[in-house]
Amino acid sequence: MAFPPEFLDEIRARVALAGVVGRRVKLTRRGREHVGLCPFHNEKTPSFTVSDDKGFFHCFGCGEHGDVISFVTRTEGLSFPEAVERLAGEAGLPMPRETPGARAAAHRRAGLIEVLEAVTVWFEAQLEARSGEAARAYLTGRGLRPETVIAFRLGFAPDRRGALREAMHAKGIDDDQLAEAGLIKRPEGGGSPRDYFFDRVIFPITDRRGRVIAFGGRAMGDSPAKYLNSPETPLFHKGHVLYNLARARQAAHDTSELIVAEGYMDVIGLAQAGFPAAVAPLGTALTEEQIAELWRLTNEPILCLDGDEAGRRAGYRAALRALPALRPGNSLRFAILPAGDDPDSLVRTQGSTAMRAVLDEARPLSDVLWLMATEGRRLDTPERQAGLIAALDEQVRMIADEAVRKAYREAINGRVRDEFGYGPWGFVARSGPRQRAGGRGKRWPDRHRRGAGTGRFGRDRGPRSAGLAVSGLGARQAPGLLRRRQEQVLLAALVNHPTLIAENAEELAHIELGSPDFCDFGRALVDLAARDQDLDTEALNRHLCVQGFSGLLRGLLQSDVYVHGRFARPDASPDEARNGVQDVLEGYRRRQAALEAEEAGRHLAEAMTDEALARLEAKQRLIRQGENRLDELDAQSEAVPEVSPRDPS
Repeated sequence: MAFPPEFLDEIRARVALAGVVGRRVKLTRRGREHVGLCPFHNEKTPSFTVSDDKGFFHCFGCGEHGDVISFVTRTEGLSFPEAVERLAGEAGLPMPRETPGARAAAHRRAGLIEVLEAVTVWFEAQLEARSGEAARAYLTGRGLRPETVIAFRLGFAPDRRGALREAMHAKGIDDDQLAEAGLIKRPEGGGSPRDYFFDRVIFPITDRRGRVIAFGGRAMGDSPAKYLNSPETPLFHKGHVLYNLARARQAAHDTSELIVAEGYMDVIGLAQAGFPAAVAPLGTALTEEQIAELWRLTNEPILCLDGDEAGRRAGYRAALRALPALRPGNSLRFAILPAGDDPDSLVRTQGSTAMRAVLDEARPLSDVLWLMATEGRRLDTPERQAGLIAALDEQVRMIADEAVRKAYREAINGRVRDEFGYGPWGFVARSGPRQRAGGRGKRWPDRHRRGAGTGRFGRDRGPRSAGLAVSGLGARQAPGLLRRRQEQVLLAALVNHPTLIAENAEELAHIELGSPDFCDFGRALVDLAARDQDLDTEALNRHLCVQGFSGLLRGLLQSDVYVHGRFARPDASPDEARNGVQDVLEGYRRRQAALEAEEAGRHLAEAMTDEALARLEAKQRLIRQGENRLDELDAQSEAVPEVSPRDPS
């Protein structure tokens, strides 16, 4: 069976070559490619390279070379049609049926490519003719050099109805072909067909292989439609196509950078200014298919948005469109241009250096989600802040990939704490002014902070400072990620060495951890130890699983937790584990002492009595006594290698 070339191209575009090869070969990423031991000959040193961007594999040892289809045929013993059928299923593509109608459609599409190429040549000639003088002046006024016009094959549709149709008839191309290619339209009430484009600068639109499949036109006169794209045709589906994709592919591979602008002239202006890896959607917001196409070229394409209301809204739409498809390593960044500028105007008036500065300041997708959720929203009451948290959580739940979803939730929880001094899991004390969303800097009043009452880990304790939510290995206002790692180490140590729970039960009952799952888990540990002080690790694990903590337990008892605290390992000696847990608790005590000293200082300011001064000095001595140990613990915590945390929930 002969498959249409477009169908095979779609399979190659949709199915990641590295993913297919990785089922047979252990691959290691090296830059933008993957390497491994060749499956086609015996070797000890990897010489087998896989390039997703270019869509092929190559062995520098034996010379084997091919694409995803040929790899499956060679490694799985399948015929070419069988390999195509299997990969089409993975890509979600229905198999084309070998029918007379299908053969005729394939032949017709091939014919349309020839028609569109002939029309492109004619448009180019019209731009150079006398009738194209105004169009040439327009392009020159927009700063385009002659070589740029030639490279992008720009053309002109004359202001004479029927000119294109007449010229194509002279070449043997009939009205049916022109209509199917989207170049003429037939009036509903009958009459002669009319050219789709006239009196417009023409921008040819190509497919991945550089073949012209459609056109865009910019009106020279007073047309109600300033820009006009070809209608949908058998070759052209505008939600699947990106302008300049064929030219940008190699540049994106070479630079690992891909810019997404809003229009034709932005892309052309960027390319002329030294940014050849630029593409644009075709008059609509980015679609899921276009985002997937971007990720085939680079992991984090940059959306370069106009510095106006419309540009910002386009960024918000793209962010929401991308959320369900996010996966580890793949995201979007957003470069915001100065108000009143687009990429083309910026490079023309201020040069490539200004453009580079904008790109270097591109913001991550998580920032855009925060801006979208807080824009125009008052956040001066707990109820309004809760509304913001709910809106952010709704966005995060759109992310399908579990690992990315958990990472976003952690990042947003940290952002909420930074902005408001508390998170969905409790309050965090901080000193100095706090910048709230909306730009008004103000420290939250103490009446909004959590005081006495029931805590997350223990219960029914006396007054305490909100600052105990900052915890772990002596960290003083440690970042949220580090704090979570340190709390994982503490809980893992208690599970692996249950006798330490009873030894420290009173102090553990007064600690508030940073997340609800950790707090519930810690409370369960204290309760179980109170009921049976002879519990061993096996029995403790069994009770915890019965209570529904099996998933969290698996997340705690793994190597990437132990690397942050070796004393938590099950094979650590009792003394090593005991000393490690005491170090963690010492961090809590030091933090509590510092907060109490601050409180004493406030009281001293209100009443400068000898008794108050003595209390303050005593607290300060206590802090100084443990200062060296605290710094040592901080240094140990910062020295451990970065390990991606796994949320055990």
